[in-house]
Amino acid sequence: MTVAGFDGADVLVLLGELSGELNGHDNEVGRIPRHEASIRRVDHPSEILKVGQQIEAEEIGRWGEQLQLSARACENPELRAFLVAIQPEQIISGTVAAVHNFGVFVHLDGEPDGLCTGFIRVPDLSWSWINHPSDVVEVGQRITGEVIISETRDGQVTISLKALLEDPLVGFADQTGHVLKGTVTKIVPLGVFVRLAPGIEGLLQVSEMTSSPAQTPEQLVSEGEQITVRVAEVDLQRRRVRLCAHDY
Repeated sequence: MTVAGFDGADVLVLLGELSGELNGHDNEVGRIPRHEASIRRVDHPSEILKVGQQIEAEEIGRWGEQLQLSARACENPELRAFLVAIQPEQIISGTVAAVHNFGVFVHLDGEPDGLCTGFIRVPDLSWSWINHPSDVVEVGQRITGEVIISETRDGQVTISLKALLEDPLVGFADQTGHVLKGTVTKIVPLGVFVRLAPGIEGLLQVSEMTSSPAQTPEQLVSEGEQITVRVAEVDLQRRRVRLCAHDY
């Protein structure tokens, strides 16, 4: 396709002699939104694209009658080829590159040199509640996970470690009604969270802990304390365990 001009900060392209999924759009004018022009940060797309220039872009949808495209998805052909070859639910391995409070970056096997394409969101690290991703992985560690999505526009593969692990809540569902001992892991205004088994925590509301409305959870228990509770409900769909006082 050919850069035809600019409409504000968007790029207008003439669609002709195309192949693949864009075939059949001869003489149509497509639009590349400013944020889809390049992975690089620029004040205006004209800094990197010129009228008459031949470029490749990926179809991302339509806005009214006009085709919307992403040039950033095709900016690095080697990266694009790597990402397109990766499918959801594929098992993939790599090495942890960085650990942050918002997630984990991973150098995936086979990715282009100089790039870091893998990312693990905090909820996808473990079935258990964690304080920080470093509770699960560390820099330099080899990991294997399941692909959630491979994004050509973002240059990133989102993967899950917990997808390859058995959900502990499924095996715990038959504990409804049982009286168990657990450890208080976290105190919140509503009540306390109690760890009943590896990967299993339930909420005991303060109303179940005392009949006095003046008392707070901190006045009744401490983190790390062992208490006895009854499992009132195991909600697999919402992934919640509701607890009540053991003598309820």
